[in-house]
Amino acid sequence: MLTDLVNSQIVNLKFLDLALLGLASYRLTHLIVYDKIFEFLRRPFMKEVKEKDSEGNLEVYVEPRGTGIRHFLGELVSCYWCVGIWMSGGLVVLHLLLPAIVIKTFILFMAVAGIQSLLETFITSR
Repeated sequence: MLTDLVNSQIVNLKFLDLALLGLASYRLTHLIVYDKIFEFLRRPFMKEVKEKDSEGNLEVYVEPRGTGIRHFLGELVSCYWCVGIWMSGGLVVLHLLLPAIVIKTFILFMAVAGIQSLLETFITSR
């Protein structure tokens, strides 16, 4: 029963749904890996390292803290590709299993935020 419903939704997935899921996944991933609002989530697992380059400019980058599980989680939350896979998977599962107004609204909201983020990046890079 459930598998028939999911298979039906996969077969009938529209390009617009795929595009919205992709944009929402992009925005959620960026939110977790880079944005200040989720710094509290990354802080226990990441540390800032400051170094001067050959020209004397200060470069700041982050690297995972500690060893074991703490280091593993630091690697995970700093990896755009890793977080992207988990966000994509989560959104697809929610979209397939809970196609309620709340889930579709959340995906649309994050997709619009993703478009805004891409536009802002494009405009400020010029």
